Amino acid sequence: MKRFRLLSILLALAMCLALVACGGDTTGADSGYGSTGQGSGSAANEPPTDGTSGEAGGEPVTPAGRALVVYFSASGNTKKIAGYIAEITGGTMFELVPVNPYTADDLNWRDSGSRVVAEHNNPDRHVELTTTQVENWEAYETVFIGYPIWWQEAAWAVDDFVKNNDFTGKTVIPFCTSSSFGIGNSGELLAQMAGTGDWQEGKRFSSSASKSKVEEWIILP
Repeated sequence: MKRFRLLSILLALAMCLALVACGGDTTGADSGYGSTGQGSGSAANEPPTDGTSGEAGGEPVTPAGRALVVYFSASGNTKKIAGYIAEITGGTMFELVPVNPYTADDLNWRDSGSRVVAEHNNPDRHVELTTTQVENWEAYETVFIGYPIWWQEAAWAVDDFVKNNDFTGKTVIPFCTSSSFGIGNSGELLAQMAGTGDWQEGKRFSSSASKSKVEEWIILP
């Protein structure tokens, strides 16, 4: 009887550990991603990321000169953080809008036939934007770039903007939104893609981050 009880306890512990391990795989991109990122705020609706929890990374930053806040947001959360940054810095917001906007079905990463999954699996993916040109681009000294995390990367809707602009002489500060995972090396990958600019360490914000959280990150000169 004692052996049976001991075996039952051990089996129960093993099942708990298995559930905990699997739980880390049920979450993914950004909590402001609709079915895969910016919108619902539900970790269960996000594709896999790097597994870093908390509001990871991002030493306090001090923007220089005039600020531009560039962002892609599928359904709201990244836009909210971008708005806070613009309010704090007095910066100008610039939304990245795909020519073919994402629908809720497009963003369903659990559907192997969805658009976002097809794009993720295609190394030559390309998300065309309505425009990548910012009026008076030369006037901005600091450029914040915001996005949800998709599969440990910046949502690829930001790629064209990064590739099509010269960041020489600009301080570039990435930020992302996510329910539970970190920014990882997404900013570094964008910096490599850009090839120009002084790219700073990025910052991850939760889908429910308040303006005060953003203020803690941004130190005005």
